[in-house]
This record gives sequence, structure tokens and C-alpha cells, in this order.
Amino acid sequence: MNGDHILLVDDERGLLKMVNSLLQKEGFTNVYTATTGTEALRWVKTERIDLIVLDIMLPDMNGFDLCRQIRQETKAPIIFLTARTSDLDKITGLTIGGDDYMSKPFNPLELLARIKAQLRRTTYFQLEKTEKNNAYHFGRFSLYVNEGTLLVKGRQVKCPLKEFELLKFFCENPNHVFSTQTLYEKVWGEDSCGDERTVMVHISRLREKIEEDPQDPQLLVNVRGLGYKLVSM
Repeated sequence: MNGDHILLVDDERGLLKMVNSLLQKEGFTNVYTATTGTEALRWVKTERIDLIVLDIMLPDMNGFDLCRQIRQETKAPIIFLTARTSDLDKITGLTIGGDDYMSKPFNPLELLARIKAQLRRTTYFQLEKTEKNNAYHFGRFSLYVNEGTLLVKGRQVKCPLKEFELLKFFCENPNHVFSTQTLYEKVWGEDSCGDERTVMVHISRLREKIEEDPQDPQLLVNVRGLGYKLVSM
């Protein structure tokens, strides 16, 4: 089974069904679909998305505009798949944040090959970066995983184990929203029932360490009704 999360965005439901089926046969079990830009943004903000296949002509917004909004949330590879075939469209798509551009009609096996190529490239660079320093930098603070060190404005700050692990999880998944239940399960490794307060307390303590003003957080923020995310500036 493949653990990558793929989002397919197109208002042609038949195309979504066909590509989804193809991916499932190849072992991609985490495939999300959206027929509108609004729905696509909801997936991007609430799930860890590793790659996006994006149409340009959507019922509620232009795919180029959607791409720009997606780029504010994630650096996941974006493959444009569209009937718009002009050179200007291709250049625009690749300039605003797209990683690849395919025209309709298309060969499904070629799309599959391009998806796999983009995912391999992403995995390679992530592993290379991790092996080099295993460090995360977010403006005011830096987290050095191998050394177990948190630096805030260049000064080392004591950080208890669970706070460190929680911050590490956020650093590994920047700009993604996680519910308190999900955070508890991922960091504490147990069922989340009844432990929402535990997560909230740890987030409050982290804010005291990394935020300029803990009462007005700019890094570790709350997304009303959804959960928390670490903003990559």
C-alpha cells in the first residue's frame, strides 16, 4: 500500500472516477476528490496532501487562482490536467506554482507515470534535507531534532519531551490543520478520548516559548472549528 495522499480536482466526475480507480489499482489508497475549488481548499487545509492533480476550468473559480491559494497552504507538487492547451496557459501554470502540465485528452498511464515521478522527486529531496541537518527553521525559532534543541531568537530554550515532540510534529507538517484529537493520537500515540485539554495545555506552553505575543499567536495558530496549525512564514 502507498501512504501518499493525492488530491484530484476536476468537475468531470467520470474523469475523477477513472483516475481514482487507476490510482487505487496502483496501491494509492489515500485519494481525495473535489469538483470545486472551494472543496479542494477544504481538503488542502484539513488533510496532509502530497500531490495535487488540478484542472483549470472549475465551476466556482479559475484553476490558476486556486493554485495560488493552494501554494499558501502547501508545497505539494501540482500537476495541471486541462483542456486549455495554449503556450500562454502552460507558461502561466508553471510560473504560478505548478510542477507539471498535461493537456486533455490524455493517456491515463502517462498521468500515472508523471504522478509517480513527482512523488519520487519529493521523497528524494525530503530525505536529502533530513539527512543533512534534521532541522526546522520558522522565523523566530529553530528546532534541531538530532540534538533535541529548541532555539528561540538564537537562544536555547528548555522544552520538555512531549512539548518537543508536539512541536516536531507541527514542524514536519507546516500549514496543515490538525484537530486536538488527531494531535493527541499522533504525538501521544493513544486514543484521544477525554484528552483535548492535554493538547491545549501543551500548545499554550509552546506559544509561551516561540511566540512574540502568546496572546496573539502568529506561528502556532488556531483555525476556528478545525484545530491548530504551524504557519510557515
